[in-house]
Amino acid sequence: MSLALVASLPIASLKAQQKNTKGNVVAYFGEEKKVAVHEGTVLHQFTEGLYVNSKLNYGRIPVAKDNLAKQLFDGTFATPNAGATACLTADGEKAVWENITAGKDHFFKNRHLRTGHLYLSYESDKEQLALLATTANTATFVNGMPHEGDHYNFGWSLVPFHMKKGTNEFLLTGGRFNKMKARILTPKQAIQFTKRDITLPDLILEETGEKWGSIRIVNATDRSMKGYTITAAIEGKEYVTPITVISPMAVRKVPFQVVDIEGGVAGKLPLTLTLKNRSGKVIDEVGLDINNRTKFKHHERTFVSDVDGSVQYYSVAPSTDKTSKNQAMFLSVHGASVQATNQSRAYKQKDWGYVVAATNRRPYGFAWEDWGRLDAMEVLADAEQLFETDPQHTYLTGHSMGGHGTWYLGATYPDRFAAIAPCAGYPELLGYASNHKMYKHATGNIGETAVADMFSRAQNPTKTKLLAKNYLQSGVYIFHGSDDTVVDVELARDMRNFLGDYHNDFVYYEYPGGKHWFGNNSVDWAPIFDYFKWHSNPAAKDKKHIEFVTASVGVSAKNHWITIQQQEEPFAISSVDFTYAEGIKGTTKNVRTIIFDAKALELDGDVNIEIDGQAITASGEKVILQKTEGKWSTIAGIDAKEKSPERNGGFRDAFNNDVVFVYGTRGSKAEREWYYNKARFDAETFWYRGNSTIELVRDVDFNAKRYKDRNVVIYGNANTNSAWNKLLKDSPVQVRKGKITIDGKTMSGDNLGAYFVRPRKDSDKASVGVVAGTGLKGAKATYTNQYFLAGPNFPDLMIFDDNATDQGIKAVKVSGFFGNDWSVKNGQFAWKEAL
Repeated sequence: MSLALVASLPIASLKAQQKNTKGNVVAYFGEEKKVAVHEGTVLHQFTEGLYVNSKLNYGRIPVAKDNLAKQLFDGTFATPNAGATACLTADGEKAVWENITAGKDHFFKNRHLRTGHLYLSYESDKEQLALLATTANTATFVNGMPHEGDHYNFGWSLVPFHMKKGTNEFLLTGGRFNKMKARILTPKQAIQFTKRDITLPDLILEETGEKWGSIRIVNATDRSMKGYTITAAIEGKEYVTPITVISPMAVRKVPFQVVDIEGGVAGKLPLTLTLKNRSGKVIDEVGLDINNRTKFKHHERTFVSDVDGSVQYYSVAPSTDKTSKNQAMFLSVHGASVQATNQSRAYKQKDWGYVVAATNRRPYGFAWEDWGRLDAMEVLADAEQLFETDPQHTYLTGHSMGGHGTWYLGATYPDRFAAIAPCAGYPELLGYASNHKMYKHATGNIGETAVADMFSRAQNPTKTKLLAKNYLQSGVYIFHGSDDTVVDVELARDMRNFLGDYHNDFVYYEYPGGKHWFGNNSVDWAPIFDYFKWHSNPAAKDKKHIEFVTASVGVSAKNHWITIQQQEEPFAISSVDFTYAEGIKGTTKNVRTIIFDAKALELDGDVNIEIDGQAITASGEKVILQKTEGKWSTIAGIDAKEKSPERNGGFRDAFNNDVVFVYGTRGSKAEREWYYNKARFDAETFWYRGNSTIELVRDVDFNAKRYKDRNVVIYGNANTNSAWNKLLKDSPVQVRKGKITIDGKTMSGDNLGAYFVRPRKDSDKASVGVVAGTGLKGAKATYTNQYFLAGPNFPDLMIFDDNATDQGIKAVKVSGFFGNDWSVKNGQFAWKEAL
C-alpha cells in the first residue's frame, strides 16, 4: 500500500463524509466555568490591585524563571507602589508596577498579565481561617508561600490559609490568559466537601457491583483528618469507603465507591455523600446527580490508577454488536481542552468494535506524554479486559493534541496497534508552535555544555522522529484539514514526506477547505475505519522481522518477542533489528541486556541466536543475553536491584507506582513550614494538572511496611527528614545541612537544591524521589515544579543553586544519569564547574 491508496477510496463515500460537518467536540471546553460559592460566604472580592509585566517564564522548560518569586524567597520583595520598579526582566529592562482595576465581571484584564504578576492585598482586623479562590492564574503566593493557581480557568482553585491580622499579600503569576480574578471566602465550616471537580462513573443498567468516584474535601484546620469515611447512598443502598489522611490546611480529592443499581430507568439518580469522622459523627453531606445508563450506548467508566491510587475515567462508544467477543478496539485520544466524554460522542457507534476515549487525566493533561501516556495505556488495558477485544485488531487515533498523542503513542508502543490515524496532529510537542524555540533558548543559555545535553537526552523518549522506524510495524493514515490555522497543515505534509522515504503502508488525505475542526468527521472519518479494517496486528509467533527503537526501557522496552532490558547509555537511542527463520539473527545498538521470548515464538529446545555477529546457542522459555566488554553471554537474569523496565529512572518516574509524599518535620520552624508547603504545593499541582490524589505523610509517621513497594518522594534532607535514613542511608548522593556529597565529591553552601531519584532499597520495584535543599535558601530553590508540566523532561539527578528561581537552567551545576547498578561511578554526569 502507498499514497496511491487515496485514489482508490470511494468518491461517493468521501463526498458524503464531507457534507457531515455537524458536531463540535471543542465547543464545550476552554470556556470559563460558572462556579457558585457553596463553601462559604464571600468575605472580599478583589477589585483593585497592581500589575507588572515582569516577563516571567513558566513555559515548557525544566526550570521556570520568576524574578519576583526570587525576591519573595530571599526576603527582598517590597510592598509595591504604582511607578516603583518591581524587577529587571531577563532582557535587562526595568519592569514597573502599575495600578489595575477589575471590570464588572471581577476580572483584572491586561495583555501583559500573560507574562506578568498581579499583586493584591487585604487588611484584616483579626486572625481567622479563610479560603482563597483565584481564577486564570498559574501560581498563587499567599503571604509568601506558593500554591497551585487555576492555569486553565477551570474555576477549581480553593486554598485554605491563615489570615493574619493586618496586611495579607497575594501575588498571582500569569500564563495562559490576559485576565485574572480573586476573592476571599469565609468557610461555612472548617471541614467540608466541595463540588469543584468531581469524578463520577456512570451506573450501568445491566451491571451490579461497586464503581469508583472521587470528590474533594477541604480541611481548613491545623490537624490532619484521620479515620474519616465517605458513605455513598443511592436508591436505599449504601457503601462506606474509608479515606486516607488529609493533611492540615489542605484540599484533597479522595476516592469513594458507590453501589451499582441493576436495572431501573435510564436517567439521573440522586446520590448522597456523607462525610463522617472516626467517631461516626456526620461532618458534612452533599447531594449529586449520577447517570444511570445502558452499556449499549455511549457511557463513562472509572478505574483506580496504579500511578497514585486516583480515580480516572474514560468514555465509551460501544459496538452495536452486543454479543460477539474478540471485536476491534479503537483507542481515541482527545485534543487540548476536550473532555473524553465529548471525544467519544464525536463517533457514531461501530458494528465491529469499541471506541474508547481516554482522558490524558485532564482536558489538557500531559499532551499524552508521561502520565498522559500511562493513562492511555491503563485505559486500554482496562477496556480490553472489560470488553474482551482482539489485540490483533487494536487501533489508535486522535485529534489535534490527540493527533500528537497518536504519533507519540504509535511510535512508543508499535506492537500494540495494527494501524494509527493522527488527525490534525503534530508529531512532537516541543517542535510545535514556539515551544521548541523556548526550550532551545532556555537550555542554550548555559552554553553548549554536557549539563544541558543531559536534559536534551532525557527528552529523547518524546522525540517521535527518533523513534520513527517503529511506524513500520503499523499502517498510518494521516488526516488533516487543508486550511487548518491551529495546527499548520505543513506539519502533516512534513510527516507525509518523512514517511515517504521509507514506509510503504500509509495514506495521506487533506480535507479540502477543512479548518482545525470541521465537524465530527474531523475524527469519525469513514475512510480511516475502512483503512483500519484492512489491517491486523500479527501474533508474536508470526512476526518474523522486528526493527525496534526506544530511548528509555522505562517507557518502552518490549516489542513482540524482544525486550530491551537495559541500555548501555541511558536515554540515548537504542535499537534492535532481528529476523527469525531457522534461528534468530540480528544486530543491536546501545543495548546491554536483551531478552528473546522463545515461548512467544513457540520454540522448544535449543535456540540458535546470532547477535552482532556472535553465535550463541541457548534454551529456555526466555533467553537473556548480556553484553560485557563487547561480548554477549547468557545470564539467568539481572539483579532486581538494577535498572530495568520496571524501575529505570528519570526523576519524573518517582511520581508513579502509588506514590506517597513524605515531608520533613525536623530543622528550624521556617524549614519545617517550607517543606510541608512544598509537598502540599506539589500535591496541588499534580491534582490540578493530573486529577491526582496524593497522601502527604509526616516523616515521623512514615512506616516502610505500611507503604510497602510504593514510590516515596522525600521532601527535606538527611537532617530535616527522619525518613531519609530509612530509605536513602546508602545512597551515593547525600544532602545534608550545608553540603551535598556525590560519591565523595562535596558541594558546600546553604543555597543548593537537588532533585534526584534512587531505587528503594527494601523493594524490587519502588523508587525514592528527593526534593531537598542544603538550607532554607536551597530548599526554596526547589520551588519550581516544572516536572508536572507537559514538555520538559529530567535526568536522574540535577543539582542547582538559589539562582534557579530567576536564572532558570543556567543555575544547574550537575545533571546526569546513574549507571545500571544505580552507581555514580558507572553513570554519566556532567558538571558545570569542576570541583
